[in-house]
Amino acid sequence: MSILIAGAGIGGLTTALSLHAAGVRPGEIRLLEAVPDIRPLGVGLNILPNAVRELAELGLLDELSAVSVPTGSLGYHNRYGRLIWHEPRGLQAGYRWPQLSVHRGRLQSVLAGAVRERLGADAIVTDSRVEGFTPLSDGRVRVGVRHPAAGGTSQTEADVLIGADGIRSAVRAALHPDEGPPRWNGLIVWRGTTWAPPFLDGSTMVIAGDDRRRAVVYPMSGPGADPARPAGAPPGSVLMNWAVARAADPGSESEPADWNRAVRPADFLDAFTDLAFDWLDIPALIRTADEAYVYPMVDRDPLPRWTHGPVTLLGDAAHAMYPMGSNGATQSIVDARVLARALALYEDPHAALTAYEAERLPALTRIQQAARRRGPEVVIDLAHERAPGGFDRVQDVFPGTELADISADFARLGGFDPDHVNHRPSHSVVPAAGAAL
Repeated sequence: MSILIAGAGIGGLTTALSLHAAGVRPGEIRLLEAVPDIRPLGVGLNILPNAVRELAELGLLDELSAVSVPTGSLGYHNRYGRLIWHEPRGLQAGYRWPQLSVHRGRLQSVLAGAVRERLGADAIVTDSRVEGFTPLSDGRVRVGVRHPAAGGTSQTEADVLIGADGIRSAVRAALHPDEGPPRWNGLIVWRGTTWAPPFLDGSTMVIAGDDRRRAVVYPMSGPGADPARPAGAPPGSVLMNWAVARAADPGSESEPADWNRAVRPADFLDAFTDLAFDWLDIPALIRTADEAYVYPMVDRDPLPRWTHGPVTLLGDAAHAMYPMGSNGATQSIVDARVLARALALYEDPHAALTAYEAERLPALTRIQQAARRRGPEVVIDLAHERAPGGFDRVQDVFPGTELADISADFARLGGFDPDHVNHRPSHSVVPAAGAAL
């Protein structure tokens, strides 16, 4: 079975590794990546335990643990820094696997290194952007490829094409040519990284703000030796991820969704200068950033189907969502594992893609819709709505078990409550001796 994967991001790379683990021959898996070189770009990601379990079953946990921080807790705070809700995460919450805070570039490097080691140096074909495809009468697919750096185009054929090429997916656009650009919710996000001293216990993720502004901060490295730490960084500093968002000015239009659009911190710092608490100075993180990028908060409308014959979608190409609840990269990883298992268990690849969609699409549609309602971060909106001037006792704002219920409901919706993650059957497929797909 020959399989083409459009995109060598987190979802595409995990798909390749999962297919190999399920018995697909290395030479039958190719990833077509648009950029000429895969470099460790981007900012931070939080990988939830349900996805870390999948990476552990691929034999990557030790290597990933060396370049990340196990998230120990999550705190939601109002604009004055007062705690609304605090919960343990990962191992501290009873999962058998940690939650990992990691720089996207470091995660991608680990995955790409594993792909090249296990599938061969030529498994990732760079400077190859999938432009479209044509279904063939024999059930296979012919894929058109453009080579931006070298120039020119080419064609290739495969039994299966997997569109893992992100929110602006060319594969999705070919399936839905009238869809248009991603849907903007009116918020602008600035993200960046800063080498700074740890805050609180050094493993806490913080989300703070009100109904119009939001800040997310978490460490992605420990205070020990780190070859990436620049010479001028403060002693004992860690690589910190931060993201701040606010409503756009009236009349503003959405810019293209491109995380690589750099911006100066001075251009947006004024909107967040009051988010300085005695335990975390968010404006200082922005002011001293090593890099900063601007991005409109966009998503895609849920699709009624992802699979069309030998072609399917995965990750952001299938279900791009607002970054609420750390579900973007997490769900791409789970997609990859479910898809690989289906392709291993079904003789007919079309049936495999249909089974994958049947398992994943309904759940992801619900998660997309929940993200549009701000997911678990809705507690910050509710705190501002009910107590815009702040509060002395959070119990006066959220009676009974309301906060715990919001958190637990979202975990169940996303399939990452501890009981489910710890006890569900593995997605791994162990091929029979000598067998290969």
